[in-house]
Amino acid sequence: MSNAVKVNFNKVFKPVNQSKKRYRILKGSAGSGKSVNIAQDYIVKLSDPRYKGANLLCVRKIDVTNRNSTFSELYGAIKRIYGKNYEKYWSVTESNMRMRCKITGSEVIFRGVQHDKDREKLKSITFPEGDLTWIWVEEGTELQEADLDILDDRLRGKLPNPNLYYQITITFNPVSAMHWIKRKFFDYQDDDILAHHSTYLTNRFIDEAYHRRMLRRKQQDPDGYKVYGLGEWGELGGLILTNYEIKEFDTSPHMFDSMNSAQDFGFNHANAILEGGWKDGDIYICKELYVNEMDTNEIIELANEREFNKRITMYCDSAEPDRIKMWKKAGYRAQGVNKGKQNGKSSVKAQIDYLKQTKIYIHPSCINTIKEIQQWKWKKDKQTGLYLDEPIDFMDDAMAALRYFIEEKRSYKGKMRAAKSIY
Repeated sequence: MSNAVKVNFNKVFKPVNQSKKRYRILKGSAGSGKSVNIAQDYIVKLSDPRYKGANLLCVRKIDVTNRNSTFSELYGAIKRIYGKNYEKYWSVTESNMRMRCKITGSEVIFRGVQHDKDREKLKSITFPEGDLTWIWVEEGTELQEADLDILDDRLRGKLPNPNLYYQITITFNPVSAMHWIKRKFFDYQDDDILAHHSTYLTNRFIDEAYHRRMLRRKQQDPDGYKVYGLGEWGELGGLILTNYEIKEFDTSPHMFDSMNSAQDFGFNHANAILEGGWKDGDIYICKELYVNEMDTNEIIELANEREFNKRITMYCDSAEPDRIKMWKKAGYRAQGVNKGKQNGKSSVKAQIDYLKQTKIYIHPSCINTIKEIQQWKWKKDKQTGLYLDEPIDFMDDAMAALRYFIEEKRSYKGKMRAAKSIY
């Protein structure tokens, strides 16, 4: 690399970046910067002639989720490190997620391990120059131990370059103390393992808004804060929705029986907009807009830029009539949803009941929706430890939009049931 290139690293990751141990296992909170650091570390090393012959495989449980995680992080690292002239040093093909360093010939490819055929493909990976030397497993808690064993078996044989070494890096939030990663790499220690811990508090690049957000979580969801704020081992029980699938699908309007969008207004907490479709009674979340500390005019401008559909109904929080008027004035078919009690049951609980009975497909580009649905939980009684029929009111902005999204279908279904009960 050129000496003119400046790379900003968090000091807490210095031992990680210097390590040549076979396993680098990075446990940390959300916002700790571990994934950003690993991406920068790999781009620096893959660009370094000393490591000529090195190649990187990035792995998620589901292949397509690499696009908005490992691929996005590495692409961002390339642009930060090399600036506007990055194409002089790196060739990046977005369509098939392939990266190649023009300095060293090193390449980066992306794979999943969800199906047997995915695992079989791992055995036949080859590179034009060099061999597979490094593997980055992002969101490692998604994988089974057998998945890692298959990856580990790929790193073997004599390396031609004395500077090269085999290494697997795993980054994750430590959701469960019962997970195999804890037993395999934290409860057991040897010279091949570097186990590392980081939090958002050690990330010097984190913004003040994020600090405030995590402080709210500390007050409202202490158990969740231990995992996502402090990076401690925990058990996130009480998840509200499990009937969802993250998958890539055609988001063209003609693919669906109908489409609509929904919006949960916010400023200090996120303003979330979801756009999606209905097919055979199933929900497909196609795109999202998820922003903090932006006023309504700015959000409307951003929604216009990202071509959110103005021809479909947008269901919004009825408690914000002035904002709804602004969206209508901008050409969107915005309308409020009923948030009062219905049939003796809160609208939130009724909406959740409906969502639980409906298959939900989420496009992998909707990263904030995915993050929220994976940690949306019921409140827990502090004295009894039992879960209550009330969601935790934190990091649920996309989930609020999801609740509004189904309101027309849910209300129609309720009216049909009521009509049938008359006869």
